[in-house]
Amino acid sequence: MTSTAYDLPVPVEDLTAVTAELAETAAEYDQSGAIPVRGLEVAHRAGLLTATVGTRFGGPGAGPRETARILTALGEGDPSVALIVANTLMAHSAQAAHAHWPAAYYDDVLRRSLAGPAPVNAIRAEPELGAPARGGLPKTTISRSGSGWLLHGHKAYATGASALAYHQVWVVTDDPQPRVGHVIVPGDLPGITWVDTWDHLGLRASNTHDVIYDGVELPLDAFVEIPRSPDGVYRDPAAAAGPGSFGHPALYIGVARAARTAFAEFTRSRVPAALGKPIAETERIQAVAGEIDLQITQAETLLHGALLRIEAGDAIGPQLSVIKVAIARSVVSAVQTAVAALGNPALSRRNSLERHLRDVLCVRVHPPQEDAALIAAGQRVLGGS
Repeated sequence: MTSTAYDLPVPVEDLTAVTAELAETAAEYDQSGAIPVRGLEVAHRAGLLTATVGTRFGGPGAGPRETARILTALGEGDPSVALIVANTLMAHSAQAAHAHWPAAYYDDVLRRSLAGPAPVNAIRAEPELGAPARGGLPKTTISRSGSGWLLHGHKAYATGASALAYHQVWVVTDDPQPRVGHVIVPGDLPGITWVDTWDHLGLRASNTHDVIYDGVELPLDAFVEIPRSPDGVYRDPAAAAGPGSFGHPALYIGVARAARTAFAEFTRSRVPAALGKPIAETERIQAVAGEIDLQITQAETLLHGALLRIEAGDAIGPQLSVIKVAIARSVVSAVQTAVAALGNPALSRRNSLERHLRDVLCVRVHPPQEDAALIAAGQRVLGGS
């Protein structure tokens, strides 16, 4: 399916208005926990949900750095919207690099994307398994039935919930020699039930609920196997960072930017009686603002520097996971610094810094997580490779 309808009507370099429009409803959706419908519509109108659709499918084919800029802008406005968009962009980017969807299904998601938001997500975690990047095989299964498959299982942390147009579900086949991979599942098929389990500290509007699949019927070509490694073991692609996985840390840089803005606005308006002037005019607060800016600058430089090095052909693949860890540390530090300096006012629900603090802490849950990344890096260093 080819079309020019997936071009970006808003230049990636000028997403300020998109950020501002998302920010208008971010607190409301954070409080209600509802699917951020208006925020997703904003992203859709700007062409951001389809920015990574491949050029061969009529899309703009945005690369990792453009994608990072998009997600930072969205994260600054509403990180719940940004997370849903990030997962969608990763799916389109993977399809652009290696077409693996059933043709009819991908044509369908592109058609839906013309009319409105059509989010996609890789649904992998399970209540008993936890994060797949930690190892283990899924209990969610597909079994042969006539000319296709039947899908059964229970998944957890499925961001986007009932707003998803398509699911990419991590499964194991019931073959005598089980195979592992993903099945592409339209979100409106019979047999899909959502269980509202998301009651989280941050990203409350991301609707990262549980989902149950009970005999969902799929065609044979819906299954995409993950190849085994030479030693016969399945290596989870999420266990190590790659260029495409930098969308997640990018959106949290946006959260840190929003916290920096909130800190500046509060300190410019706060005039203690004993001081007689805004606290922004004191050197102590100016030093704190400088520290916040340092941490954000460090995160941005790590993000875009790593992606530029990849573009230049530098062999930094083994270091990408620890770069993600460093970005996460920087954005968390930036927001915590702002909150610590302001004390009680920053922890009040009336102050957006309270929400930014809750949201930024979620950066730590995205694989590969800090301890796994550090262990892998340490083993690489000590092993001499």
